Amino acid sequence: MSQMTIEEKCGQLTCPIGFNYYGKEGDSIWLADDFTGVMDTLPLGSCWAVLRADPWSRKTVETGLQPSESARLLNKMQRYAVENTRLGIPMLFCEETPHGHMAVGTTVFPTGIGMASTWDPELLENVGEVMGREIRAQGAHVGYGPVLDIARDPRWSRVEETMGEDPYLSGVLGTAIVKGMQKHVVATLKHLAAYGVPQGGHNAATADVGPNRLKHDYLPAFEMAVKEGHAGSVMTAYNTIDGVPCTANGWLLHEMLRQSWGFKGVVFSDLNAVNALYATHHVAADPAEAAALALKAGVDIDLGGYNYGGFLKEALQRGLIAESDIDRAVRHVLQLKMDLGLFENPYVEEEGTVIVGCDEHTDLAWNVAKKSAILLKNNGLLPFDQAVKKVAVIGPNADNMYNQLGDYTAPQDPDRIVTMLEGIKAKGMAEVHYAKGCAVRDENDADIEEAVKTARSADVVVLVVGGSSARDFKTSYEDTGAAIVDEYVSDMDCGEGFDRSSLRLLGRQEELMRSIYALGKPVVTVYICGRPMDMNLASEQSDALLLMWYPGMEGGSALADILWGDYTPSGKLPISIPRSVGQIPVYHSQPVTGDYVEESSKPLYPFGYGLSYTKFEYGELEINGDEVAVTVTNVGPVDGDEVVQLYAHENTPGLVLSSEQLVAFQRVHLIAGETQKVSFPIKMEGLSRFCIAHQD
Repeated sequence: MSQMTIEEKCGQLTCPIGFNYYGKEGDSIWLADDFTGVMDTLPLGSCWAVLRADPWSRKTVETGLQPSESARLLNKMQRYAVENTRLGIPMLFCEETPHGHMAVGTTVFPTGIGMASTWDPELLENVGEVMGREIRAQGAHVGYGPVLDIARDPRWSRVEETMGEDPYLSGVLGTAIVKGMQKHVVATLKHLAAYGVPQGGHNAATADVGPNRLKHDYLPAFEMAVKEGHAGSVMTAYNTIDGVPCTANGWLLHEMLRQSWGFKGVVFSDLNAVNALYATHHVAADPAEAAALALKAGVDIDLGGYNYGGFLKEALQRGLIAESDIDRAVRHVLQLKMDLGLFENPYVEEEGTVIVGCDEHTDLAWNVAKKSAILLKNNGLLPFDQAVKKVAVIGPNADNMYNQLGDYTAPQDPDRIVTMLEGIKAKGMAEVHYAKGCAVRDENDADIEEAVKTARSADVVVLVVGGSSARDFKTSYEDTGAAIVDEYVSDMDCGEGFDRSSLRLLGRQEELMRSIYALGKPVVTVYICGRPMDMNLASEQSDALLLMWYPGMEGGSALADILWGDYTPSGKLPISIPRSVGQIPVYHSQPVTGDYVEESSKPLYPFGYGLSYTKFEYGELEINGDEVAVTVTNVGPVDGDEVVQLYAHENTPGLVLSSEQLVAFQRVHLIAGETQKVSFPIKMEGLSRFCIAHQD
């Protein structure tokens, strides 16, 4: 570091968008002038989303990079950094990995809220390892994810990315993903902090929380992933907390993250969040002052690069920062590169990309999709028996591959994605007929009469409704990549930037549902969506109700297995399903004083809920010293998994923070008739992360 100029130091703290840093034609790939030009003047320390493919980056399956091409390109970029800059410092390549690498040809898992519905840390550690293995094989070093925001307002557009409403569940599952990813790359925890509880449900709006609530609910998951998962990087959130932007919050990034939790890694800003201190929050007078505020608060790398790359030197010259502030951040970046071994081995073997999207990884996506499905209602219709000879598959999400994949998903080869309709047909158990019925949002795109006709002649109906986070090339996007709600009517009703003021189904979906229910046919209603939605109609009138969130590339295979009983549903809700928007917030640990005039204060379906094709009975709770145990018996007809959940009532002197707290859980498999004793080692220090001292 003593050999570096100020420009070279600023370059190490700059991470611009990289998907325009290359050109491609046929088999030929070259470095764009934009890349070589900046490397010759301000050698970059890192680069983000070089391999990203989506409508925002304007990269398709054809114009984007196949995995082998990705490795070849990143080796080219790395070679330029090592061989064509004065000091030859290797670069960090950072990629999006919320539920699989956001690039062409990779494995697409269920989104975060679906993965959380498995309540299976071992499974999610495997998911994390696959995501890390796939991006490392292509030459990248940092994966952005998991998302540990605690989501308590389902109107918010990014609920799908989170692990739900509970800090303990989010912490355990997020830590598992981190451990898996960091066998190959560095994981980045998103977004510090309280990003999932924005006022009015507006993305990036202020979080109206005080220090007690912040420490009790919104920091523990991050703390667990830092202390137990040893996460190598953290990303700041766009929002403010009590008026202070997270990207300029020294208490959060220094006192809590580094001093209290012992974090040794690198802090990224979110995309253009440093500039937002000037342009959006107006806490800085100009871009140089914004750079100074973020750097002094503890942000090491400016994602987007506009402020650190363009104005950090000016901030130093104006006396807004000291060179020691820059050196501290540079030291964090260089140490991470040393820990990754990049100075000794900066390149990857290009033949190693054969593992990307391989059959083994696809099978894991199938397994996660099955375990993430939540059976909310069943009057005995499921699983289907041999009398079911003719199935009508109806609805806007029955045969739309992008509607089941969620936000932060790359364009796909259709041959790699199994839609709901395709999965049911491939099962080969019944004659299958399909009618779309209507679109998710566009009221002009409907033929409900055709759907009713198709359903009328069937033995059972599988009605697939919900929402979509599918970006397309007609949608407009902000500089941050968030979608903009405009006059164009896509299916998109969720995903970053698509906040809601209600939770009802859009378009003519409820009209379609009522028309199908009116036939009196047995109906399984399946929700494919990214947030809790108004499910009152389906809960009242459907014979069975299944929630699959966005189940990923193998969603259709998973649904077919569940419908015919080849897999017994075992998913549990990681977030409560409200009866109405007026109940929000309705999370399980919220102290409740009473019912509303119009309705109960209880959710339609509570946190931790999920049915099975079998039945489990619990024995008496046993408490012996530091251990809590209970016997669980499968008294039903088939084998199945149960998620045993332990809750504790919390007494914190002088504070009212929760009515109950999830403190342990364990997923167990029981064959029919089997009894198993489930034990939880519970120690007070394990509970202490949820008990905090009173703040004066």
